[in-house]
Amino acid sequence: MSNHFQILIIGGGNAGISVASQLLHKRSNLTIGIVDPSEKHYYQPAWTLVGAGIFDIKKTVRNEKEVIPKNTTWIKEAVATFDPTGNKVICNSGKEITYEYLIVCPGIQLDWYKIKGLKETLGKNNVSSNYDFNSAPYTWEMIKNFKGGIAVFTNPSTPIKCGGAPHKIMYLAVDYWRKKGILEQCDVHYISGSNAIFGVPEYKATLEKVLEKGNIKVHYNANTVAINGQSKTIEFETTATPIAIKQSLSKSDAACYSINETTDANVNTSTTVTLNFDLCHVVPPQSAPDFIKNSPLRDASNPLGYVEIDKNTMQHIRFSNVFALGDCTNAPCSKTGAAIRKQAPVVVTNLLEVMDKKILTAHYDGYSACPIPTQYGKLMLAEFDYSNKPQMTFPFDQAKPRWTMWILKTKILPWLYWNKILKGTA
Repeated sequence: MSNHFQILIIGGGNAGISVASQLLHKRSNLTIGIVDPSEKHYYQPAWTLVGAGIFDIKKTVRNEKEVIPKNTTWIKEAVATFDPTGNKVICNSGKEITYEYLIVCPGIQLDWYKIKGLKETLGKNNVSSNYDFNSAPYTWEMIKNFKGGIAVFTNPSTPIKCGGAPHKIMYLAVDYWRKKGILEQCDVHYISGSNAIFGVPEYKATLEKVLEKGNIKVHYNANTVAINGQSKTIEFETTATPIAIKQSLSKSDAACYSINETTDANVNTSTTVTLNFDLCHVVPPQSAPDFIKNSPLRDASNPLGYVEIDKNTMQHIRFSNVFALGDCTNAPCSKTGAAIRKQAPVVVTNLLEVMDKKILTAHYDGYSACPIPTQYGKLMLAEFDYSNKPQMTFPFDQAKPRWTMWILKTKILPWLYWNKILKGTA
């Protein structure tokens, strides 16, 4: 196997496979290597549907070798670091691969360990996460068998892939419990590191009504730090004062809370809240993969270590023969498959223009989309750009949840992914 490639792609997920396919559609004689250690390829957007009991987990996974484009070389290795000045990638095995042009798109890293106790209790003790292939089916078991009590759903303070996923499953769970006739016995809490339910006002207004209808108690600017599956407690830090928290509690709520205020050496006051639960869906903090964090490609100003690129051209700021896309970049857009679908052709066009010594002409405007089910059979398709302005595709108000958008999410998009997007023809 050759250790040198005209174009080397790091990552065999949505971004890597679709970019490779599109490049070959443009120029079939390119020599392309794809570096990825995984044997499996996952369609992760359907894991929320798995957790809601309406999608088969087995239909979200295929063998990686089945999706690797023909006329590319799959290098089944894990990357250790990059040497962009030497046009070289070093693998964990010690193998070195050289390139003329590099595309970095290994996705995002799930930092389970940043929530104390989470890994130990995940998939048992009524603690689950749809961000884990093995746990998503357990989410449905929890929801289906819930008889009432305290249900907690978390969202970390870091950017995450599919930013709507932490509350999508909550809306579906609430709708299921409403139809089951037990919602009045359910005390639902959403612990979020964000300061709002959604960043785009038009879509935010719709979701706030869903929160109100479900009587969901929201804790904004709150970061989950620990979970104990055996004692059924979750701990989070918040900027809210103990007085404000206590004033917001009903008498029944107060019995399940423990509140402590601490002040550190820098005189930053935070409140630590311990909340009892009977069911808990947790989303882990996320960051760039460690091998990017520890490389010259990283954005040194970003503590999460993302690849430093021009947010419009997707070209690296300091290395002109390097491009990046998807969840690993510092582009200030939502980290979604829909964003990748718009970024991929920009990377392909601009990379070929660099190869041809031409001026870059393709620009990415920050487009992203987040299909948010508000109940079974109804979905709001939120589309927006860098400026957080709606970019609606369809000739109707997409801030209104619709059955047609539910069909798009549950039937059409999975088919498009496997049959068009990965093959570069979407």
